[in-house]
Order: sequence, then C-alpha cells, then structure tokens
Amino acid sequence: MTPQKFTAHSKDVGGIPVARLLPQAGRRTIGAWCFLDHIGPARFEAGSPGLQVGSHPHTNLQTFTWMLEGELLHRDSLGFRQVIRPGQVNLMSAGTGDAHGIAHTEQTPDGVHNLHAVQLWIALPMNQSITPGFVHYPELPTWQDENANGVRYVLTTGHFQGRTAPTTQHSPLLGVDVQCQAEASLPISCQSGWEYGVLVIAGQVRIGGETFGADELAFIAAGETQFAIEAEAGSHFLLLGGEPLPHPTVMWWNFVADNREALARAVDEWNNHSPRFGKEIDLTDTPLRRLQAPEVPQSLK
Repeated sequence: MTPQKFTAHSKDVGGIPVARLLPQAGRRTIGAWCFLDHIGPARFEAGSPGLQVGSHPHTNLQTFTWMLEGELLHRDSLGFRQVIRPGQVNLMSAGTGDAHGIAHTEQTPDGVHNLHAVQLWIALPMNQSITPGFVHYPELPTWQDENANGVRYVLTTGHFQGRTAPTTQHSPLLGVDVQCQAEASLPISCQSGWEYGVLVIAGQVRIGGETFGADELAFIAAGETQFAIEAEAGSHFLLLGGEPLPHPTVMWWNFVADNREALARAVDEWNNHSPRFGKEIDLTDTPLRRLQAPEVPQSLK
C-alpha cells in the first residue's frame, strides 16, 4: 500500500493565511469530507483584528470546526451565537436541496491574540432530506492509549477504539485528533469501502514507507484492510475516514451540489437576498460585511 501525498496550498481566509489540503486537482474528497483547512497557529499583535470572515452562505454541506488554540465567535442566520474554544467542535448544517441554505460569520473575539484550528466541510447526501441546524459540542471523548506510551486521542466524530463521539452524522465518517508525546506505531483497521486521510499538523509520520510532514495529507484509497501510522515523538495529526457518497460532489466558492446548475442557482439566490439562507445577520456592531458570491464558470464540472 502506497498512500498518495498532497501538499497544502496557501490561502487567505478573513485576513489569516491558511494551509488548504482539500479540495485539490488530484483529490476532491475523502469519503464525504470535501474541504480541509489548517488555520494557524497564528499570533495577533495588539490592535490586530485577527480573523474576520463576513456573512457568507453554504448549501448541501456541514461546516465542522475543530478548535486547537484561541477562540472564535460564530453567528448564523438561524440566530445562533456561539464562542468555540479549544477541544470543542461547532457543527453547522446548511441542509439539502434547493429550498435550504444557511449563512454565518466567524470572528476572533476582542482580547484573543492567537488562533489555531482545523476547519472541515462535510458534503451532505443529497438523497436525504436534511434541514439547516447548528450544534455546539463542548465535550468529546478523550483518552490516553494504554498500549502506546504518551498517545492522546480526541474523537471528534464517529466510532474508534470502542468509543463513540456525540457529533451528528448523515453518512459514515471518522475524525480523530492524535498527539504523540513519544515515538509510536498505531495500527488502523479499515472499514470496508472507506477512504482515509491523515493530515499532519506538526511533526512527521510514516505510512506505507512514505514520510509526511506538517501540512501534508496522506490519502489511502478504499480497498485496504489496514495500515499503520509510524509517528515520531511530538507529532500531531488528524485521522479522517469515510464512505464515499453515492453521487457527485461539485463545489464552487462556499457551495456544494451534485451539478453545476444547482450551484448557479445558489449564487443567484444569495446575491439577490433570497430567504433560502435564513434571516439576514445584523452586522451593524461589527466590521464585517455581506460577501458577494462569484459567478460559476461555464467550465466547472
């Protein structure tokens, strides 16, 4: 087994440089995971606004924010307002179909001078009727591996080593945050038909004879029964997995659909203030603005 290696592209999100691992030309999804940004670690000077992402929409996806350092304030068009802190997950669903969508903002609160997080999107199965929603998860299963000295796990979603995360799923997924104080070898048993990914946040790991460093992603295609992660001391990574959706996942800007025409409708409706995306977020007490959606290119498939 030889995993594929993907190196992050640098992007700017709300004034903060981020390392984007998904989507890329050679790999759009891992199961239903369709977007993967490693944000930071960033430090802000006094007076810096930090991260400021204006009101923007989503369709046919969930945003999954895993916080490592600092704080973020989330506000959305359903009326939810929630600060997320380290070790917590914010899970926001746009719902499925042409009738559903959601909008939100993300900001660094006043007085917060650091930020480190991983933001993922989950493409929703469009053969299910899912309504918009938001849930904050302040506590997740966390444990030390008794058989591997100094390995700490946090299960952000799914089932792993006999434990189950509380985060809601609409298709089979796995998300595990792993930190290794000492050198460790971690055997991973694969679910039949699943794809897997390992995002290295810090340090180095070896998988299938290939070495992966910070902001590199290992992709393991469906069909494997197991693989091993050989981690050096001080390494930190995310193990992701999932079953591919039974339909295409097409992305443009902040939208997901299963065809280009649905993306074009979403762009038009957002730019024309359609009620599809819920109540307009009041930005009068913030430096934020409502973002405009760019037109879908004809070449998009």
